[in-house]
Formats: sequence, C-alpha cells, structure tokens
Amino acid sequence: MPLLTRWFIKAALVYLVLALCVGILLVLPMTAPVSSLFPAYLHMLTFGWLTQLVFGVVLWMFPKFTSAKPRGHEWPGWVTFIALNLGLILRIILEPFNSLSPSLAGGWLLVLAAVLQWLAGVAFVANTWTRVREK
Repeated sequence: MPLLTRWFIKAALVYLVLALCVGILLVLPMTAPVSSLFPAYLHMLTFGWLTQLVFGVVLWMFPKFTSAKPRGHEWPGWVTFIALNLGLILRIILEPFNSLSPSLAGGWLLVLAAVLQWLAGVAFVANTWTRVREK
C-alpha cells in the first residue's frame, strides 16, 4: 500500500474516532454550549472520515496512470492531503468559536478553510481524472 494512501486512511480513522467522541458529547445533557460543535462534527465525519477514506482508496485502487508512475505524480496527492487537513483543522477549531462569538477575522479564516478544502478537491480531481478511462 502506498505511503500517501496509508496517510489518508490513518487520518480518516483518527477523524472517525474524534467525530464519534464529539457525537457522544452532543447527546449528553450538559449546560455548556456543545451544540456549537455540531458543524465540526459533520466536517469530521464527511471530510475527515469519508472523504479521506475515499481519496486514499482511490489513489491506491484506481487503474494505473502509466507503468513508470502507476499512481500519477505524487505531489498533487500530497497537496490534496495537506490542503484538506489544514482546511479541516481550521474548520474544526473555528466553527465552534465563530458560532459562539462571530468575528470578522474568524469569518475570513473560515473562508480560508473552505478554500483549502476546495483546492484539495481540485487537486484530487486533477490527479485522478486521467486514471478514469475505458480499457
């Protein structure tokens, strides 16, 4: 299994465990405003767990790019991994704070987080597109 695939899958597993822990917090009767964690919970499940698991498996299992570079160029995969995780970490940290105390700086950092996640998606598609073809 390629190194990048292992990183995607291990990160996905970490986010799954984190999301499950936050999910437990969300259903516990507490006085603290834990409901502000709900957007972070959703991002951990969708982008942290599902998206990274899919990205890792696609990089590993899709048809070869070429014999010399079976998975295509490696750098777009790392750009995808880094941008997705930076954006995700920013969202997990900033979403709860911004919902409790909105600020202009927090809003712009959330925009940055969304742009990083979008760039990750574009890099993934660019790296994977040529591997999707007929026999």
